[in-house]
Amino acid sequence: MTADGDGPEAGTPYHAGERVVQRRAGETARAAHIGRTIAAGLGDIAAAFLGLQPMLVIAAADGDGRLWSSLLTGPPGFLRATGPHTLSVAARPAGDDPLAAFLAAGPAPLGTLALDPRTRRRLRLNGTARATARGLAIDIGQVFANCPKHLQQRTLRAVAPAGEGGDRTVRGAALTDAQRRTVEAADTFFLATADPAGAADAGHRGGRPGFVRATSPTRLSWPDYPGNAMFATLGNLALRPDAGLLFVDWTTGDLLRLGGRARVDWSAGRAALFPGARRVVDFDVETVLATRGGSPLRWSEPVPSPANPPVPPDR
Repeated sequence: MTADGDGPEAGTPYHAGERVVQRRAGETARAAHIGRTIAAGLGDIAAAFLGLQPMLVIAAADGDGRLWSSLLTGPPGFLRATGPHTLSVAARPAGDDPLAAFLAAGPAPLGTLALDPRTRRRLRLNGTARATARGLAIDIGQVFANCPKHLQQRTLRAVAPAGEGGDRTVRGAALTDAQRRTVEAADTFFLATADPAGAADAGHRGGRPGFVRATSPTRLSWPDYPGNAMFATLGNLALRPDAGLLFVDWTTGDLLRLGGRARVDWSAGRAALFPGARRVVDFDVETVLATRGGSPLRWSEPVPSPANPPVPPDR
């Protein structure tokens, strides 16, 4: 999203790609209504919510322009509003994270998503990140809440001690059989996209296990279910197909990060293969990063969202 007012609908919070997708989906009026909830800074309720969170999903491009979704964690309070337009993050990506060097080098566009599985609440915050002695400072450009649709509820069971059996990253160019099984067992993943100017966004996708299909070692597909009509993700993909995916193993803390390119299939026949879908997104895997124990957080088994559509029996 952008607030630069480009195009024929000047004054909206949406860039050209988002507006194109909104029109094609027949959601222009609803998007305009929901767009009024986008704020330029943090209110008291949003600031309090952030202060309770033990994790923050981030989205950004590395030094080569490739998009990645990653995860920052810390004890509640590691996210702290230092004013209505600044968020302090007492953490930064680990050394083997593809975003570590780029975020440490200087100001960079950053999309974030604070998602609380305990309460099924989420808040998106986008802006520019600067490295600090303790982690990052984010100069806030946009803040908006999303509904709890397709969020699974989980309880935080434990926090592993620092360095306990983790942070060993293996790189590949395609998914292994075990990684394909991980993807197809997932009920949640996170998605990094950006507009051509580099403004990054961190999104969430959820459903019943099997809603993501790994049709080959280098191809994933998932349904695009009805959402809030903003189309922040699909709007970015309409202009820039680069994307980064993050799958979290909620019980072990293992992280699976995928870099590649995504495109949207609008055909009704294809969407009909996924109950409840309006469209289908295909993702071509180019880089695989698997980190054992990359997150110290250990969560319970999920209570599925009642909004999750069924998965076809052949899954």
